[in-house]
Amino acid sequence: MSKIKENIKHSKIYTSFSTPLKFVLVLWAIHLVQFLLGVKWGFLGVYPREVWGLKGIFFMPLIHGDWGHLISNTPPLFALSAMILFFYRKVAFQSFAMIYVLSGLAVWIFARPVFHIGASGVIYGLVAFVFWNGIFRRNLKAIVLALIVIFYYGSMFAGILPGQEGISWEGHLFGGLVGIFTSYWFKESIEKDEQKKTYSWESETDHPQQFLNPDTFEKTKQERLGENDQDNFPNWFSTRS
Repeated sequence: MSKIKENIKHSKIYTSFSTPLKFVLVLWAIHLVQFLLGVKWGFLGVYPREVWGLKGIFFMPLIHGDWGHLISNTPPLFALSAMILFFYRKVAFQSFAMIYVLSGLAVWIFARPVFHIGASGVIYGLVAFVFWNGIFRRNLKAIVLALIVIFYYGSMFAGILPGQEGISWEGHLFGGLVGIFTSYWFKESIEKDEQKKTYSWESETDHPQQFLNPDTFEKTKQERLGENDQDNFPNWFSTRS
């Protein structure tokens, strides 16, 4: 029984769902502490172009303004993280880390000088990553996943429009742009199930089968006549020692 449990813990589907679940639980635990203590940790978010605001690159996705903010971010964050862990396992952790850090860094460089908090930037990055994989990789799996993502989360792209009060549209925008960049960066890191199968007939050499001696057309007429004469009239007068 213990061996079965060990195999389950190391299975692809288990790790694909357990890791995002643990991350989501961390977000809920952080917000629960805020709620119980009656404090606001928004100052831990990104504050653009201030050195002390750099810490928000790491804390921004962990802090949420209220329960509604956290609840709206939880399902897409869990589903998209599980998706890339299951279908793009080879680059999943590197991609998530790149989206996490670079989206926050872009907000710090370009966004309005206010505190930016929430995991929305990471979510937009994951959506863009999965969608653009379908464009850059151009295999059946990547295209199907891209269509699924655009079907369920296509309406989210309205969140990148500027001028939305109380919303870090810059986090959404730069998260999406970083997701595109990340997808392009890892486009050559093909998963095993994305590799094109090579059939036996494709591995054969391109040289056509030769029915005639290749030297046939290189010999002169006189040389060919000499060979025929020798075949028809063997050297009967040769002596033996």
